[in-house]
Amino acid sequence: MRLGLCVVALVLSWMHLTAGSRGTKGKRQRRISAEGSQACAKGCELCSEVNGCLKCSPKLFILLERNDIRQVGVCLPSCPPGYFDARNPDMNKCIKCKIEHCEACFSHNFCTKCQESLYLHKGRCYLTCPDGSTAANGTMECSSPPQCEMTEWSPWGPCTKKKKTCGFRRGSEERTRRVLQAPGGDHAVCSDTKEIRRCTVRRTPCPEGQKRRKGGQGRRENANRNASRKESKEAGTGSRRRKGKQQQQQQQQQQQQQGTAGPLTSAGPT
Repeated sequence: MRLGLCVVALVLSWMHLTAGSRGTKGKRQRRISAEGSQACAKGCELCSEVNGCLKCSPKLFILLERNDIRQVGVCLPSCPPGYFDARNPDMNKCIKCKIEHCEACFSHNFCTKCQESLYLHKGRCYLTCPDGSTAANGTMECSSPPQCEMTEWSPWGPCTKKKKTCGFRRGSEERTRRVLQAPGGDHAVCSDTKEIRRCTVRRTPCPEGQKRRKGGQGRRENANRNASRKESKEAGTGSRRRKGKQQQQQQQQQQQQQGTAGPLTSAGPT
């Protein structure tokens, strides 16, 4: 009899504990929001009494704000200054920029707008524009000086050597481009208008016409060289002749001077 009473008491106590745990679990679930918009702020689909919103509507962004040691989620239509929006299939988030003095950024490490009185240059914020750059059109964005605006490179020309396209294996080819716009209108600063590179082709004999022209040109060059040699030789001979005549004239003048002077004689007593 006593054993049966003990068993009944144990069963009743177990049922009481089970009902208590179910009640506690239900209270916890109600804290996380089971009733949607009635318990959560507008635009929040899932929230907690401790951490605020946990999931926002698809078109909104969730921003985690620090409150003492806790982070509280808030749903916003756009991210505040110092944050950039990151859209994800699960949930859109506002992520803080990691660049110092940045007011708006495109990603963690690329700023698009600096705080007041600071200059923006290549995604960073500076007190003054870096060397080699200036503020563009009175704005707070630094930019490099304008560069030369060029056309596209032309196709590579034929492989040539001494303005010929035959009779060789290794030559050179070139391509060019034109200046469309130069800084200050000075095209001289745009120097890269021609490129030359080496080329190798299969040696092909030159046509007979080019050979004849080459032979005629060689003969003319030889004739010119011979003529120049002859002229230099004649010029040397003429100079030697003039020098010999000058020497003969000097000797004749010396002889004439000696003849007019005559031999010296002494006068004796009379």
